[in-house]
Amino acid sequence: MLFKSKKTKRVDEDQYELLKNAEARIRQKKRLYYHFVIFLVGSVFLIVINKVLKYGEEYDWFVWAITFWGFLFAIHFFNVFVNHRFMGKEWERTQREKLVRRQRESIAQLEKDVQKEFLNSDLDKTE
Repeated sequence: MLFKSKKTKRVDEDQYELLKNAEARIRQKKRLYYHFVIFLVGSVFLIVINKVLKYGEEYDWFVWAITFWGFLFAIHFFNVFVNHRFMGKEWERTQREKLVRRQRESIAQLEKDVQKEFLNSDLDKTE
C-alpha cells in the first residue's frame, strides 16, 4: 500500500496543443483588456493634465495623444481578434499539413517514375 504507483492522466498531443493554444489566446485577450483599461485611465489623466492642471492649455494636445494611443489600441485589437482568425494557429496547422501532403505526393510520384525507369531499363537489357 505504501508503494503504490500513482496513476497519472496522460493528455494526448492534440489535446495538449489545443490547451496551449487556448492559454495563449487567453493571455492575448487579457493583455488587450488591460490595454483598454489603461487607455481609458490614461486618456482621462491626459485630459486632466491639459484642462484642469492647465499644462499647455493654449493648445489641446491631449486630443492628439489620445488619437495616437487609440490608433495603437486599434492595431492591438486588430491583431488579437481579426488577424488571429486568418493567420492563427489553426491556419498554420492547415498550411503545414497541406505542404506535407504535397511533399508526400511529389515523393510518391518520383518513386513511381524511378520504378518505371528502372523497369524500362531492365526490359531494354533483356532484349
